[in-house]
Amino acid sequence: MLSAATVFTLLAAGEKPAITPDEALARLKEGNDRYVAGQSLHPNGDAARRKETSTQGQHPFATVIACSDSRVPVEILFDQGIGDVFVIRVPGNVCNGDEIASIEYGVEHLGTPLCVVLGHTQCGAVTGVVQGASMEGNLARLVANIQQALVKTRRENPSLDDKALIEQTVRANVHQSIDDLFRGSPGMKKRVANGTLKIIGAIYDIEQGRVAWMEDPSAKP
Repeated sequence: MLSAATVFTLLAAGEKPAITPDEALARLKEGNDRYVAGQSLHPNGDAARRKETSTQGQHPFATVIACSDSRVPVEILFDQGIGDVFVIRVPGNVCNGDEIASIEYGVEHLGTPLCVVLGHTQCGAVTGVVQGASMEGNLARLVANIQQALVKTRRENPSLDDKALIEQTVRANVHQSIDDLFRGSPGMKKRVANGTLKIIGAIYDIEQGRVAWMEDPSAKP
């Protein structure tokens, strides 16, 4: 039986893309600018691209962990195509074991130099936690991370009304996910420290289509 490492290597067949973290980030920013302006190029979505990626493997230039919300179509809002972005989606863009393992796959085995933790406005998972919605079983365990972000936000901003509290908790939850990623993956910390990886948070506005980039937290792993 093949080891997990061997399977990952086979799946990632081919050379890794020669692109810096800042170049990868610039590509995402440019793609979102086009999307907001209504000038999307819809690249790499044709039969030739399907053939290329099926025969030569995938070589994404960025890993993005985003919310499962159907209003957050990652490839579309960044104007990217097949094989361009390695996407992990989970309610509340939280980083637990499975999500961290998926990020490690994108970074360590596919060679992406950039990891984006993408929150979004009007996040249902965050809103549910802030409003104390009843959550049981697996869902309750999933949103436990968001609860930590809420506690911190309330402690630091005790006078916020519900709307502002949700907005600030969305931001705090992105930071929480990045902190969880650093704690759960020493390999990510090492790559950030040696400059081969940038980890950055962002918030997508589901009404305007704009991605607002947060300060670079990978400077302080």
